[in-house]
Amino acid sequence: MTRILTSVILIPLAIWIVLSAPLWAFLLAAALVGVVAYYEFDGIAKAHGLARTGWPGMAFGAVWLAAPDRMSLAILLLGSSTLMLLALRAKDLSRALTSSACGVLGIVYIFGAWRCAVGLREINPHWLVIALLVSWAGDTAAYYVGRQWGREKLAPRISPGKTREGAIASLVAGMLGAAVYAWFLIPEAPVWAVLATGALANAAGQLGDLAESAFKRGAGLKDSGTLLPGHGGWLDRIDSCLFSIPAVYAVFRIVLEVI
Repeated sequence: MTRILTSVILIPLAIWIVLSAPLWAFLLAAALVGVVAYYEFDGIAKAHGLARTGWPGMAFGAVWLAAPDRMSLAILLLGSSTLMLLALRAKDLSRALTSSACGVLGIVYIFGAWRCAVGLREINPHWLVIALLVSWAGDTAAYYVGRQWGREKLAPRISPGKTREGAIASLVAGMLGAAVYAWFLIPEAPVWAVLATGALANAAGQLGDLAESAFKRGAGLKDSGTLLPGHGGWLDRIDSCLFSIPAVYAVFRIVLEVI
């Protein structure tokens, strides 16, 4: 019940921010969630025995998120170089390489996905909702179908609770969710394109979920945090979206380049 109540509060708020909020509010919300998620990612890195990047990583991530496209690459390179230099402070220099690399990965992993969200919102905010919706619907379907009928383990070394039946249910729910949403709010979109995009985004989201689960399992952690009742941390809540959003954005960028 706690899991459902948290979703009931967060999902309408997220949809309002995507569809109706001014750009500054959208960027502020994305930056706040990104900073918290990066903090939790930093905690996972610490549990692996790596040095925390701390506020420099969060600050560079937030600045990169809001930077215009013409400055994006320069800020990313500057941030990466700075994190590598900060790693020189480590008492154990055998951890310097992995610590700095992990810090850069966190910025690209979290804030890079949010930059894709900004770009996708500029193209069409409804497609950003679909990129989120396929993960939300898929996660819910996988959770309940997996608990009720799941038998075959999907990735027992990474996430023993996930099942193949749940993964299939997630894919179907994601595609149906995308189709229903597009039927009412993107009627000009071809059904085949909506279904294909929904399938791609959901599959990417499931891989994102497994990736974060692998990070946590390697660190001996169950959740990335405790801020969201029934869901763990913010990184636990958005891990699927951090893969599904870039997947949808990449499709649109490729299509726009072709046409």
